[in-house]
Amino acid sequence: MASEKAASIKDATMTPSSSPVRPSSIAEGTVETLAGEKEVFGTGAGDVNFRNVSWQRAAIFMLKMTFATGVLSLPASMNSLGAFPGAVFIVLWGCVNCYMAVLQGEFKLRHPSVHTVSDSAEICGLLLSGGSKKWAFVAKEVTEVIYLLSWILCTGLSILGTSIALNALSRHATCTVVFAFVSYLAISAVGSIRKMEKTALISWVGFFSILGAILVVLVGTALRDRPAAAPATGDYELGFRAFPASTVTFAQAWSAALVIFASSANTSGYVPVISEMRNPQHYFRSVYITMSWIVVSYMIIGMVMFRYAGQWLATPALGSAGPTIKTVSYAVALPGLVASGMICVHVSGKSVFVRVLRGSKHLTANTWQHWTIWLASTFGTGLIGWVICEAIPFYGSLVSIIGSLGFGPLGICLPAVMWFCMHPGSFHGSSRARMMWWLHLAILIMGLFVTVGGTYANVVVIIGQFKDGTVSGPFDCADNSNTVG
Repeated sequence: MASEKAASIKDATMTPSSSPVRPSSIAEGTVETLAGEKEVFGTGAGDVNFRNVSWQRAAIFMLKMTFATGVLSLPASMNSLGAFPGAVFIVLWGCVNCYMAVLQGEFKLRHPSVHTVSDSAEICGLLLSGGSKKWAFVAKEVTEVIYLLSWILCTGLSILGTSIALNALSRHATCTVVFAFVSYLAISAVGSIRKMEKTALISWVGFFSILGAILVVLVGTALRDRPAAAPATGDYELGFRAFPASTVTFAQAWSAALVIFASSANTSGYVPVISEMRNPQHYFRSVYITMSWIVVSYMIIGMVMFRYAGQWLATPALGSAGPTIKTVSYAVALPGLVASGMICVHVSGKSVFVRVLRGSKHLTANTWQHWTIWLASTFGTGLIGWVICEAIPFYGSLVSIIGSLGFGPLGICLPAVMWFCMHPGSFHGSSRARMMWWLHLAILIMGLFVTVGGTYANVVVIIGQFKDGTVSGPFDCADNSNTVG
């Protein structure tokens, strides 16, 4: 494929198709593509028609993908940042991630052969290197590893969250490792639904499940005289403040900021959705609906929970309103946790599935090879996620790691590079073009800082958690829901 694209790049550099892409032309579906590029699932012909997703179903899939396990660690990050910086980061990261999703959509519509961001990286490698197959290969493989690792980490986070729920509901009836393995089996089984359109009902149920659980906790927290984790009698310090406490280190604050970033930075998972849409040009409607909801809901959830629980917030947030509300909220949230894992397994598994069968008849045919590769992809990526969730069994830090190590390069750096590829010659263009060039260079640098600085901050925080004994060890049978002593 790289050789075909290299030839296409050479031809494209001699034609008008290398001119900057205008948003209006993208919306109208008139963007020129490189020679020979085709949609990964073709026209939808074959035994299995993957391209049957409406923009409404795409929106709910993306909404559930984003409004998922990450939101449950959001309120606790407000305690490290304070109300004002926390609110600023919610809006800032929401706007940044929305724009990054738009850039990835524009690039995908210009290059129909893109299925995941690793394909985008391959094309960028070709464009920026003048058609070098070696650099295209390196860019694709490195991005593929980061992409799979990110979504497998998300799968592990969902498995961890589901095991916490099972522990809370059963009052730690058995070893946590067993609960996590049961969660892996359930999530991988549901995630093995092949066609994205068939996940719509589960996505709706999952979305309202998480939303309902959060509303239960919000009301329960607001109606209490004092936070459930605060001292039962006497004076206590709520800890609600506008800015970070003097004891908060830079590593802790930046790690908390990355939790907010990671909670809406999974835009790399939006790209495969376009390949299964009936009308890919409607992708932007889904993005704007998703991100508008995310920013508004995150602001309400984060500020209300922090206002009434202060420093006594739990992670995940469902444990912040006392034992009874905790049990009720986890019962309500359980379908949503499974649905979140379903999406993560589906995204990572389908990436492997398409990588193995791309270009063969088995990709869209009901053959034994098709089913074997598909089930091996979903249950295989889920299994790795289970191992990771047992090796890194602390919820908030796992969210932050996903943000820095995975979504930093995929969700910020790569979209910025895509912009440079879509707008060659901007540095020598008009004043506005040069300003946009410098803006996207700043975005690229910000992405590098999120990746490098965020990873460092997470390592420091995780080492501190192990030293303080505030987290359990790897593959530990102990209760991870703090339900029993």
